[in-house]
Amino acid sequence: CKLEALWMLSELLTRNPNTSLCPEALAWPFPFSVLMPIDDLAEVDYSLNSLPAVFQPFIDLDLKGIVYPAGNYSGPPFVAAPFTIPDQSDSMLYLAFSEYFFQTSSFAYYTAGAFNITIAEETCSYFNISTEVFGSIIPEVAKYSVTPYPVMLKLMATEIPIISLEQDSFTVEIQGSMEVFAVLPDSTTQSLFTMNIAANTSIALNIFDQKLMGSLCLNRLQFSLAHSNVGFFEISLLENILSYILQTEVIPSANAKLSKGFPLP
Repeated sequence: CKLEALWMLSELLTRNPNTSLCPEALAWPFPFSVLMPIDDLAEVDYSLNSLPAVFQPFIDLDLKGIVYPAGNYSGPPFVAAPFTIPDQSDSMLYLAFSEYFFQTSSFAYYTAGAFNITIAEETCSYFNISTEVFGSIIPEVAKYSVTPYPVMLKLMATEIPIISLEQDSFTVEIQGSMEVFAVLPDSTTQSLFTMNIAANTSIALNIFDQKLMGSLCLNRLQFSLAHSNVGFFEISLLENILSYILQTEVIPSANAKLSKGFPLP
């Protein structure tokens, strides 16, 4: 297989540390293609960017580290910046991920629609918020929808989430929207209002069972009213209930996916 060929090349070069590349290694096909599925939505390309650089104490492998939407290998709208691993010698293997890797991950999942979430009683058995609940907080909703109806929420990212890499974690800035619908008895929906959402989150990283895993934490939320069919109202009235919905529905769902991890090369 491709990964075994890469291991054999590394073994071959290790036995000849005083040469940049031995003749046997030149016989191997290049580039080595290492495309691995992450889940149903994305794949990661760990192919080599160049032939291994062989030095006396170590071998340096420059991998692509690009995440694509599953089956879509168009280049992401980012440019990879070169970086080096700090000199260390207390471990046998060092693996470093640049901000570019996480940016392409964000782009891939955004393109695949992973940030589009529907929350309703049918999809979440313990989600039973109705127009009556919203009406008790917002008088305009009570006037607009006298009869209580189940509520459905549609969340979506309106821009590619922005990644900023930090020590042992990274932050994700998400610009999105949340549209609130009343679900009528004939299963049709009626839009009540739409809000803009700006969320600041952080993801702590760890490696387990040869996978890169993360845990999402919601740091800050901002809401603004984008459109309303029930009339204008102060969005601050809804902040507590909306924060509760995101903390109990969206964050656990995201962490369940992050716990499955990214396969490592």
